[in-house]
Amino acid sequence: MSGAMSSRAGAPAFVLSLLRFVAGLCFMQHGLSKLFGFPAAFSGHMTSLVVAAGIIEALGGLLVCIGLFTRPAAFLMSGEMAIGYFTVHLPKSFFPLVNGGDLAIMYCFVFFYIAVAGGGAWSLDRLMAGPRSWLAGPQAA
Repeated sequence: MSGAMSSRAGAPAFVLSLLRFVAGLCFMQHGLSKLFGFPAAFSGHMTSLVVAAGIIEALGGLLVCIGLFTRPAAFLMSGEMAIGYFTVHLPKSFFPLVNGGDLAIMYCFVFFYIAVAGGGAWSLDRLMAGPRSWLAGPQAA
């Protein structure tokens, strides 16, 4: 019975790390598209603001994906998505489904959660914190 309890207790730490990895990887694709046209070419105009967004998305996505400097990177990316929503999507319509901003809202709040929660048990931040942090449990990230 204690084995089942311990496996359930580790599930939130695993899911947080999985969410961090997948969100960072998906977000990084947006930056790579803006900067390098990979995996798909960016269809908008390349302004300095778009290049800055591409750098934040590519580098921040990579950092969040591997769990390095997770909190500041996720906070910056959350802010970028909030600014993006209010400057690009909201002027088109109040409703996110109509203005195409639903993904920006989701990224904003997912990254805000990651900025508050940290990188999770399986992150480079946790590894760099030392061996004691691995024993302390999921809240020590």
